[in-house]
Amino acid sequence: MPLGHQDQLNLLKDILSNHQTDCCGSISECEQLERLVKSLMINGNINQNVKTILEEIYEYSQHGINSSQLDTHIESHQNELSQWVQDIDQFS
Repeated sequence: MPLGHQDQLNLLKDILSNHQTDCCGSISECEQLERLVKSLMINGNINQNVKTILEEIYEYSQHGINSSQLDTHIESHQNELSQWVQDIDQFS
């Protein structure tokens, strides 16, 4: 059973929150973020403000996938991670 867009947003927020709280993550989590963002971007029910945030998260996940120092990458985005979660809550 495929996830609905609200479930996808919740999963996205969970991964971002974990990165923010733990200051670490995995390549597979970044790949999951990428898949979630791609799926959400084609959904017509997503608020345009959320789509802007999703583009930023996609870029974050891309850099994370290609980073040789993933934990450093995550640590350098602490402010953005918490802001993205707050913004998604506000607009969704």
